[in-house]
Amino acid sequence: MQTDISPKSYGTAVALCGVFGTAGIHHFYLGDFWHGLADLTLLVLAIMFFVQGNDGLGVATLLADGIHTIVIFYLLITGQWRDGKGRIVAIPSTT
Repeated sequence: MQTDISPKSYGTAVALCGVFGTAGIHHFYLGDFWHGLADLTLLVLAIMFFVQGNDGLGVATLLADGIHTIVIFYLLITGQWRDGKGRIVAIPSTT
């Protein structure tokens, strides 16, 4: 048994990333507060840009957050992402 495996649930992390990825909820779940806050800030900024009528910046910000979420989702589902303490969020069959 490896000691560098995160105790956090792989399935929960993947589900949170897939459903609430642009809000960064999965980062908060995995104990990576600052990364979660950065994701949430990007989403709030995008919403603010849309509300202010600056659709170009809103789309650009939301696109950047979306691309970031897709990359993190890929790393999660392939078992390459780490939690806030640097431990691998392992695929259940590999532990």
